[in-house]
Amino acid sequence: METAAASPEIISTPLRIRAFRRFASASLLSAAGSAMAPLALAYSVIQQGGGAGSLGLVLATNTVPTIVFLLMGGLFADRLSRSRLLFAGNLLAAGAQGAMAVSVATGHATTASIAACGFVSGTAVSFIVPSTQGAVAQIVPEEHLQQANALLRLPSNAVRVLGPVAGGVVVAASGAAWALAWDAFTFAVAAVLLLGLRLEAPPATPAGVLADLRAGWTSFWSRTWLWTYTAAGTVLVAAWLAGFQLLGPLVAARQYAGARDWGLIQAAFASGLLAGTLICLRWKPYRLLTVAVITAGALALPLAAMACSVSLPLILVAASLAGIGLDVSIVAWSTAFQQHVPQVEQGRMSAFNGVGERLVIPLGYLITALAAHSWSIQAVLLGCAAMITVATVLNLCVPDIHRVNRLTPSHKPRASRDDREGERA
Repeated sequence: METAAASPEIISTPLRIRAFRRFASASLLSAAGSAMAPLALAYSVIQQGGGAGSLGLVLATNTVPTIVFLLMGGLFADRLSRSRLLFAGNLLAAGAQGAMAVSVATGHATTASIAACGFVSGTAVSFIVPSTQGAVAQIVPEEHLQQANALLRLPSNAVRVLGPVAGGVVVAASGAAWALAWDAFTFAVAAVLLLGLRLEAPPATPAGVLADLRAGWTSFWSRTWLWTYTAAGTVLVAAWLAGFQLLGPLVAARQYAGARDWGLIQAAFASGLLAGTLICLRWKPYRLLTVAVITAGALALPLAAMACSVSLPLILVAASLAGIGLDVSIVAWSTAFQQHVPQVEQGRMSAFNGVGERLVIPLGYLITALAAHSWSIQAVLLGCAAMITVATVLNLCVPDIHRVNRLTPSHKPRASRDDREGERA
């Protein structure tokens, strides 16, 4: 195993670490399939005659197991080999997407069967998400974490630029089954690559599972910046996914050219993600968490643009700006998290954050689907954009958000009282 701890030479770039290159290759492959998956999933439901209610049910079912099992995934990530957990999660996702592709291709797909496959995919995510943050910090030296986070997203975001466009063409020409099958194949290959990492398990603790969970919650709650960021993310993520993933395809189908234009909107968003990654390779802001909060607020832009029924080019611009903001936010947040949370707690802290941000997503999907029957889709989209804006502003009012800053070998900012208590917990 080649990790930061095991490499005695000075590392000038994470790409010199063999384990990081393997991890990045798996991330790229997975992204190559997942870039087509949301569009294929949406139009699998639409092609079965489903509307906002059916699509909302499918998306909610995909999210529920992530919430239910994510804490267990976080506990496993702090006890077991993270590379093995990533292998298991990707392999499970490959099976779920493969089964969905077969059912769609054979004409046996129903809302219930698509939702069932989505449930299994959501379960896989509960093992993947908590292990990813800790795996990167385990492989890469602290001073290169932002570069590593950006490099992981660079090829993945490049794939996402063309993926939605290709997915729109494939779905329009041949149906959703081929896009889903490709997603399953890439998950399977990524699983094999991740198994080869052979990352060591974190040091074993004598405490039991429940004791570990209680200790993790105490540590999470003692960090004001962590739980307030998570609370704001609960609103922001639910509003974004309900507006973009649920209502976006329906707006494209009714007001624009359907799958083709929705593919273009997703490609514009992915182009923004790629541009955001390039920014993060050069720009290293000191106030990491403040930047993460502000830039995430850009997600309100495409929702507001679609709500106002503007022309497609303006929606593409808004989607691009949202992508730039989101990617800068993700890289800044990941770097702050990896630097300010002890490595042995990162699985559980990531799980608590992940559960918090996903907690109301299923309810958000269902409420949005119901609201779309009572009000216009444009009004609901405008409401989602307003929720994102309010959550961003309120989060910026938390003093501790502005104290979680970049750590460097030559400069270590003063830790907040809550963060010091979190370290002791």
